[in-house]
Amino acid sequence: MITTSTLGGTFTFKGGRTVHRLGYGAMQLAGPHVFGPPADHEGALAVLRAAIEAGIDHIDTSDFYGPHVTNQLIREALHPYPQDLSIVTKVGARRGADASWNLAASPDDLVAAVRDNLDNLGLEAMEVVNLRLMFAEGPAEGSIEEPLTVLAELQAQGLIRHIGLSNATAAQVAEGRKITEIVCVQNLYNIANRSDDALIETLAAEGIAYVPFFPLGGFTPLQSRELDAVAAGLGASPQQVALAWLLQRSPNILVIPGTKTLSHLHENIAAADLELPREALQRLDAIGRQTA
Repeated sequence: MITTSTLGGTFTFKGGRTVHRLGYGAMQLAGPHVFGPPADHEGALAVLRAAIEAGIDHIDTSDFYGPHVTNQLIREALHPYPQDLSIVTKVGARRGADASWNLAASPDDLVAAVRDNLDNLGLEAMEVVNLRLMFAEGPAEGSIEEPLTVLAELQAQGLIRHIGLSNATAAQVAEGRKITEIVCVQNLYNIANRSDDALIETLAAEGIAYVPFFPLGGFTPLQSRELDAVAAGLGASPQQVALAWLLQRSPNILVIPGTKTLSHLHENIAAADLELPREALQRLDAIGRQTA
């Protein structure tokens, strides 16, 4: 049994549902390199069910995880879904037979991807679909009008309720908001990778969610030692501190830590109730300034 948690409080998507700020990312449920089936099928189902039992009501997934693996696991474990569960997916990529990640952003690609997500999850409409931009490894400028218009058309057809962006620049977010309402942005961000600080503030003012991926990653040995020291002083794990820092960073931040084990799920949930004192926050903020 998982101890009751606040799960970081709640956030209400623009025009959408209210969710707990600590959700669950399903990517790690697939096999190595996010490809193929999990080594422990029943264990993966158990983690998904335990997350829902703990009150998590926001699952992040994609049909290109596996491919198809995580969505099929979610359906097997949780369908018929609780009424308050929001499942968020992303489109714009396709996996090759060699596990490569390939751009798949043509109109036909995007329509097929949305329909595949719906079929594999057993849904009639997706709560949120993020357009994953793959101009480069990280955010890179370029117009998103054509692919985003395709998703807006699917939204008008009732297949998508809300639309978000992933791996996007501030200019692309602004462009996207002229085409359709953007309810969330999912980008790389953590204590040591702070390039989106200004974007987070802009989105917060507009009531748009910011969902960081890789919440614990990209640390130099020196930064890791500092994070480890703060965590030791609080009697917590470094991952818990990193998650707690994100939740205290801004009220529009939602976190979606992934795990394939029940023990790590418990640990992540407990992080939502870890209050970081001022001194710890100052030390953690300094890590970001080192990389600015």
